[in-house]
Amino acid sequence: MTPQPVRPDTFERPPRTRGTVEENISPRSPMAIAGPELALEHLKAELARIDALLRRQVRGWQLAGQDPADSFRGLYVSDAQADALLSRPLGAHWGHACALPPQEANALALAEKQARQQAQAIAEAARCQGKTVPLKHLAAVFHLEPFDIDALLIALAPCVDLRYERLYGYLQDDVTHKWPGVNLVLDLLCPAGLERLQRLSHFGEDAPLIKHHLLTLKSPVEGNALPLLAQTLVPDEGVVAWLLGCYRPGGDLAHHAHISWPDGDEGMPPLEADLCAALEKAMVRRTLVAFHGPDDALQRAAAGWLARRTARPLLRVNLASILENEQPIWRILRLALRDARLLNAIPYFEGWDACLHEGTPSASTLAELCAYPDLVILASEAPWQPKGIERRREFVWLPFEVPGFIQRHALWRYFLAQQAPDTTLSKPEVEPLKGLDLEVVADQFALTAGQIRDAAATAWDRAAQRGNSLNTEDLLAAARAHSAPRLSALARKIAPRYSWADIVLPEDQLALLHEIVATVRGRPQVLDAWGLGHKLVSSRGVTALFSGPPGTGKTMAAEIIAGELGLDLYKIDLSTVVSKYIGETEKNLERIFVEAESSNAILFFDEADALFGKRSEVRDAHDRYANIEVGYLLQRMEAYDGITILATNLRANLDEAFTRRLQFAVDFPFPDEADRLRIWHTLFPPDVPRGQDVDLELLARRFKLAGGSIRNILVTSAYLAADDGRCLTMEHLLRATRRELHKLGRLVADDEFCL
Repeated sequence: MTPQPVRPDTFERPPRTRGTVEENISPRSPMAIAGPELALEHLKAELARIDALLRRQVRGWQLAGQDPADSFRGLYVSDAQADALLSRPLGAHWGHACALPPQEANALALAEKQARQQAQAIAEAARCQGKTVPLKHLAAVFHLEPFDIDALLIALAPCVDLRYERLYGYLQDDVTHKWPGVNLVLDLLCPAGLERLQRLSHFGEDAPLIKHHLLTLKSPVEGNALPLLAQTLVPDEGVVAWLLGCYRPGGDLAHHAHISWPDGDEGMPPLEADLCAALEKAMVRRTLVAFHGPDDALQRAAAGWLARRTARPLLRVNLASILENEQPIWRILRLALRDARLLNAIPYFEGWDACLHEGTPSASTLAELCAYPDLVILASEAPWQPKGIERRREFVWLPFEVPGFIQRHALWRYFLAQQAPDTTLSKPEVEPLKGLDLEVVADQFALTAGQIRDAAATAWDRAAQRGNSLNTEDLLAAARAHSAPRLSALARKIAPRYSWADIVLPEDQLALLHEIVATVRGRPQVLDAWGLGHKLVSSRGVTALFSGPPGTGKTMAAEIIAGELGLDLYKIDLSTVVSKYIGETEKNLERIFVEAESSNAILFFDEADALFGKRSEVRDAHDRYANIEVGYLLQRMEAYDGITILATNLRANLDEAFTRRLQFAVDFPFPDEADRLRIWHTLFPPDVPRGQDVDLELLARRFKLAGGSIRNILVTSAYLAADDGRCLTMEHLLRATRRELHKLGRLVADDEFCL
């Protein structure tokens, strides 16, 4: 992963905003981190001190008789070396065999003292500026002792200068060992004796250097388990990069972690006041904040709000992608929380669902989180609860469901303004959102913030492709495109083809259809602005029953409503829903309703009496399960917030409980002569060549047919006329009518077809 240069405000954080509680958030780091220049100067001075230790050790080896010109050194042990090893006291090394001459010892001591003073002077200069150098910050955050700092510096040295690799190979009597081992660190930092063994605890699993993965213990020989003294120390690449002035997520975090600095309120979608208040409270109390719900875009916006409010960067870690590599979650958390401490960042763990097993994370995972004393954000889709651990750490649970109408309206306005093309914004006299009916789009499409963001961009694309200004139709089409499309696998999508001018119904029925549209459009004002949705109405759903003989316009009416509202219409295929196996029908319907909620579509159940029939007296197990099925459907329809249309040829077959729960019931009567004539005129295509003998009044008076049959007759007669190679005549219409009546099983008298 390409290193990310550390922004100036990583080391020199921006001024705190008024009212911030950063002192409470990060009490361990009251001062800003010094910039890269001071950081590197301080690191250079500290490594100069390590150089003095290395010179002393190298000189000791030379005085002990080690020959650097021996090309086989380290590959054999001579008799003299064996005797020397046997005579050497416990905890001593080659350098202890001969004391350095006083003049050399004093010179090395002076060099070490001067380097230490130089490092202290740089750190003091930074402190006077209200800053702390990174190495000092790291030591304070992880409670490192001077021995730990020196051990870290020794391991860090080869990362900044490769000459240390050869020096370490020389001092470890093996040129292939380029990283310092635990034994070498003890040789450099400890006098001969038992103190060396006491210092081994600094490399234990619970020691700060190892626990926080500042250093990693590795065996020089792959696959061999060696004693602690023989293991090498390798610094974490992320820590090294941070000490050198840039942040690069290393190891298991590489490509899965990202640091960002939310600046100002720009680029952040609006959040509800109640959510901001809850976030403020969590910020003050430094709790573990658990986001859950389907709206991941708003979750990220809330995390950015916290980062901006505290003037701290946000460390985003994608746990789902990391855990695909089967890494232990506790290790990932420990690495991420370590980096968050170094950067004084807020850790934000996305994909927390991957850490849940049966609705809760493991005890070890919770222990890692509860041990962290600062603010942590966990983002998941599913809600969960911590179990199996005693804790004093407080959790705050914040749901992120699909936004309500008011927030959806604000999100549409925000994203449309944010993503308006430059050509639009360059004209001061042009208002990019002028004339748009955002209320209709926000009410009819229950979309997440991320879907609204994408739909807004698509709407602008459509307007640009059309070469015109943005309109409401662009918004409706974009919203439909970004609704979940999976419903098409469970139902058949119907493209609306008809308008109000195409349907022929009595005035009362036509008024009811207009009322259905008005009810859907009026939901924002009635349910939200006027408050009826709080107590008087259980859901935002609109349900209607269309009943009447076949061909009277029930499907056409559903298409007209869908086209008028700009929504997709899905006709439920009963063959994919009804099952002879107990419980399967309910499962299939549940899938349909769940997908419909995210698809923002109208559900059209044709022949609904097959599903929503009357409950019967229980005589056997089949009756009992059939009644359970109907009862389930009653509850599920009440919970659905979308638009549901039930169509049936026989209203009397429906359970009375359904009709009580329906908001609208529209009767589609069999058309009388006047209505039949209107249907003939409405459906007759104007482009079809018509013979002079065509008498639609005669057809309407003589044949009692519904609109669906009249449509079939017109289509059949048109094909007959095309086959004859002439215009459509009365003869073609009468032949097609005879065929339709035979198909319907009605008696046909020859005199009815005489002109």
